[in-house]
Amino acid sequence: MKKPETLSNQSSPAILLSHPGVQRVPTPRLELFVSRQFLPPAACAALIELINRERRPSTVADPNGDNYFRTSETCDLAASDSPIVAALDAVLSAFSGIDPAFGEPLQGQSYAVGQEFKAHTDYFEPQGVDFDKFCSVGGNRTWTFMIYLNEPEEGGTTRFKVIGKTVQPETGKLLAWNNHRPDGSLNPATLHHGMKVRKGVKYVITKWYREKPWS
Repeated sequence: MKKPETLSNQSSPAILLSHPGVQRVPTPRLELFVSRQFLPPAACAALIELINRERRPSTVADPNGDNYFRTSETCDLAASDSPIVAALDAVLSAFSGIDPAFGEPLQGQSYAVGQEFKAHTDYFEPQGVDFDKFCSVGGNRTWTFMIYLNEPEEGGTTRFKVIGKTVQPETGKLLAWNNHRPDGSLNPATLHHGMKVRKGVKYVITKWYREKPWS
């Protein structure tokens, strides 16, 4: 893996495509990338164990009155508490070219049968009631890096609704996307739906980066 000489708060197609095996989803609407077998199965299993220890009901910003909008469970994973989390943080920084100072803590999620996260964007809406609460320090989210830790027996796909792209969970597969357009504006084409799990349990790890250093 080639590490960029200068780290910033942004990744780029050039940086991501410089790594072997990375593919860009062919659409002009957003910058979306896939890297299969990004994380080895043993690391995925260890992260699942951490998630199962710490998971709690997930929450949402800007509640819309739908109590079933996000029904997964969530946990925050601090790099200071686990060598495997610290290692993954470092790998994602080197892969993305983004300085770790701009990264939120890794977040783990689990989806049991029937659980989902309905269509949403990862950035915070500037007109939303929770915008100041979540963005006053670190600014908005720039890039998302999400890794499937396992393969549920049925369901649990990620559907990017605007571009009609559905991604199947595979152990160790990474999805990465830019939450902004090339001109810097927020990109609503990143709208995506964590579809219901029909059989089994789905586990994922998500890393979000911000416009400003995170603290």
